Amino acid sequence: MTATTVETARPESPLKAVIASPSPLLMAIPRQYVHKAAQAEVLLCGWQENGEDSFVAPAQWPRSHSFYTPAHGLYDPMLFAESVRQAIPLVSHVGYGAPMDHRQIWDYFRCTVSPEALLYGRLPADSDLHLTGVDVVRRAGRLGGMTLRATAMRGTQRMGVTETRFANQAPAIYRRLRGPRCDAARAMDQAVPLPAPIAPDQAGRINPQDVVLAPGRSDRHWQLRVDVAHPVLFDHAVDHIPGMVLLEAARQAAHSTLHPRQTVMTGIDAKFTRFVEFDAPCWIEAEPAAASAPGHETVRITARQGDQVPFTATVTSLVVPR
Repeated sequence: MTATTVETARPESPLKAVIASPSPLLMAIPRQYVHKAAQAEVLLCGWQENGEDSFVAPAQWPRSHSFYTPAHGLYDPMLFAESVRQAIPLVSHVGYGAPMDHRQIWDYFRCTVSPEALLYGRLPADSDLHLTGVDVVRRAGRLGGMTLRATAMRGTQRMGVTETRFANQAPAIYRRLRGPRCDAARAMDQAVPLPAPIAPDQAGRINPQDVVLAPGRSDRHWQLRVDVAHPVLFDHAVDHIPGMVLLEAARQAAHSTLHPRQTVMTGIDAKFTRFVEFDAPCWIEAEPAAASAPGHETVRITARQGDQVPFTATVTSLVVPR
């Protein structure tokens, strides 16, 4: 369970007014609509409605990103996950009229990517996210939750597909749900001390700052490393560990489990059942599972905090030939 929001003033010119024009909207999406504080972190660059519950959001992945770095000649698959993460609030606010202070809370996130469509080139990667809302729940005329399906196309190549379920909650409901924990600044101030990371190459990273795992009691057990000063993972104040941090932890745990083999994540099936809090250690466990396809490996990930299991994931990775 994880929410996405950023405390910023509502833009004076809602995108909905522009969408009413007959031509597709091609512009930089204002950061408020994708719940980011830094405009430079916005990956979506357009919007078009294709009918009831159907939308297209163009995206552009930069050739150089400070966190989502290319490897093995491929764009980072997590750029696709983050693109869809940004599409969740965009669809909620623009497609379904959710007020800007509403929060979207993940239930599950399933994603697969096609490595052959992730080839890194001389230009930024332009794609179209084809978005479909299903099982849409409305309460008192407002969005209550939905399942969002997304297919990313890079020209004629399918880059990946996702399905995610999320709830949309008004501030009053969210405050009742979180109680005293809804104070983001206070929550982040209470984060557990930052432990030293595992070796970056074990996590599939280059920069130690980008490693979200610290050594645990075994080679398949780690402490979640929560660096609240990280400029990408903690772009703005939040009252709990963001879902993208947990997805990254799952990806890094799978990579470390398969190390020294080099791998590229091609799929993740994640469930969010509770919020992961700042003020207690969260432990990440990995267990190899039966391979889903030749040349691939599967690892099951479990996050534990206290006596709770707030997050689980199954990560599928392509083993890169030497």
